[in-house]
Amino acid sequence: MSSSRTGTPHTVESEDDILEQLVQQHDRIRQLLAETLGSDGVAKQRCFDELRGLLAVHESAEEMVLRPVARRVAGKVEADARNEEESRANEMLAELEELDVHSAEFNSRLIAFQQAVEDHAQREEREEFPAIRARCDIEDRRSMGRRLRMAERMAPTHPHPTTAGSTAAQWTVGPFAALMDRAKDAFRNSGGW
Repeated sequence: MSSSRTGTPHTVESEDDILEQLVQQHDRIRQLLAETLGSDGVAKQRCFDELRGLLAVHESAEEMVLRPVARRVAGKVEADARNEEESRANEMLAELEELDVHSAEFNSRLIAFQQAVEDHAQREEREEFPAIRARCDIEDRRSMGRRLRMAERMAPTHPHPTTAGSTAAQWTVGPFAALMDRAKDAFRNSGGW
C-alpha cells in the first residue's frame, strides 16, 4: 500500500475514488508540463498534444462531476472560483494550441500557463478536495470516480473556452464538441493534415 499526496492510503479499494484519480491526473499534468518545456522537435509537439488532450478532458470532467458536489459541500464561492480558474486556463490553452510549439512565445506562455495550472491544482488539493473528503464517504467518492471516467469518455480533447467553467455547458455542448475533437484528432493522426 502506498500513500498519496493527499494523505489517503492508495489501495485497490480506493482505486475508483475521484480524489485519487484527480490527484494522479494532476501529477501527470505536472509531468507533461515539465516534459513539454524540456523537449524539442517532434517530442515537444507530442508532449504538448498529450498535455492538451489530458487537460481538456480533465477540466471538463471535473466541471461535470466534481464541481456540482463541491458547490454543495465546499460552497458556491469555492466552486465558482475553481470554475473561473478553469475557464481562464482553457483560454490560455486555446491560445497555446494556436502557436508553434518551437517558438519563444510558446515557451514563455507555457511557463505562465504552468504556473496558473499549478496554482489551480494546489487550491483544489488544499481547499476543494478536503471538503469533498470530509463530507463524502468512500462509496460516494467511488461513485463519483466512476462517473468521472464516464464523463472523460465524452469530454472534448481540445480547449473550448465558451463551455469552460460551466457545468451545464459541459453537459449540453461538451459531448458534441468531443465528437468533433475526436474526429479531428483521428484525421490528424491518420496523416490527413
